[in-house]
Amino acid sequence: MTETTTPVAYDAGDPPTSGKWKLIGPGIVAAATGVGSGDLVATLIAGSLFGYALLWAAVVGCIVKIALAEGSARYHLATGTTMLDGWKSLGRWTSWYFGLYIMIWGFVYGATAMSATALPLAALFPFMPLWAWAMLSGLLGCAFVWANQYHFFENVMKVFIGTMFLIVVGIAILVTPDLKGIGTGLIPTLPEGSIIYTLGLIGGVGGTITMAAYGYWVNAKGWRTPKWMGIMRLDNRVAYVMTGIFVIAMLIIGAELLHSAQIALTKGDRGLLDLDEVLRERFGPVVSVLFLLGFWASAFSSILGVWHGVSLLFADFWRNHVQGKVADTREGLDKTPAFKFYLFWLTIPPMVLLALGRPLALVVLYGALGAFFMPFLALTLIWLLNSSRMPKEWRSGWVSNGLLGIAAALFIVLCLNELWNLLT
Repeated sequence: MTETTTPVAYDAGDPPTSGKWKLIGPGIVAAATGVGSGDLVATLIAGSLFGYALLWAAVVGCIVKIALAEGSARYHLATGTTMLDGWKSLGRWTSWYFGLYIMIWGFVYGATAMSATALPLAALFPFMPLWAWAMLSGLLGCAFVWANQYHFFENVMKVFIGTMFLIVVGIAILVTPDLKGIGTGLIPTLPEGSIIYTLGLIGGVGGTITMAAYGYWVNAKGWRTPKWMGIMRLDNRVAYVMTGIFVIAMLIIGAELLHSAQIALTKGDRGLLDLDEVLRERFGPVVSVLFLLGFWASAFSSILGVWHGVSLLFADFWRNHVQGKVADTREGLDKTPAFKFYLFWLTIPPMVLLALGRPLALVVLYGALGAFFMPFLALTLIWLLNSSRMPKEWRSGWVSNGLLGIAAALFIVLCLNELWNLLT
């Protein structure tokens, strides 16, 4: 009889005393995953409507996301367990909420991510229809994550975010930004009608459920003890500084190309195709093609990141809440049947939505559950990081609690606004 063994994840041991910058990686993965095509459109629309006036909100948003991601990873490193183990300790209600949320979210997001990735491909290579590019993108993402170890996955994600960063920042420089306007935009102001756009810019860019996945990527990197806390914080800050520059570049593009010309974008991912037409008219086909490649890199990196990170979350959910096992960060979650099942769930069932469109009831439920997730993450992080579950030296100080409190208040307002929109 063959004895079955539990897959064991990589352990990096103790951190080195030099060369820390070379270790940066999980934060880059989180950043590449969190900045999707929908975030790009939201930032462009903010720039097109209000010019540089909301630039400060993009900066505040990155600071808030640094606090959320740091809190998630700090819990992993300080306790030797995971976020799912922490949520389980708060009561069974977390099982019902998170289990329902992750299943519905994955089903709808799978179709959304595949469609977004297909848009630039269909524009560049129109010999195949949009739905075919969408299905191919999902299958390629699934096969890549299934077949590869974390370290290769991380290196590929670095290539994607490097591509996105160079193209978007390059275009922002090309449109000749107004430096005086940028300076003025860093002073907090709220133009008339901008409140919801401001809150969305602060809260929406840089990830939602993938914020909770950051701690799992830290563990997958082999960082497993509090000794890695300093390197994790460096990694997290570098990643979200890059995200901030990226978001500011998109807002500059929106302000310079769209605001002055009063050009309106289509809402949703197709708004980026509107921008492509503007770029083609102003700068020619080369810049247009480069932008579409950056659009594709942003969308496909989100597929890879979600397919990997949220599958890790689901695998840990299955282990914790369904099988009832105590979390152990030494276990290789990416080799478990639950991880592979969720990869399938993100890829195959959503293909039905590509053909049928999104059923209204599912969209409403998806929106309602999604609206509650970021307040859930922020509030439970405050709870866990100040509890006896955390070693005393790693509990939150006033800076962390203040930023997480701001995040919680912000996301509660956004949640109420989302629910109001769904009801009306």
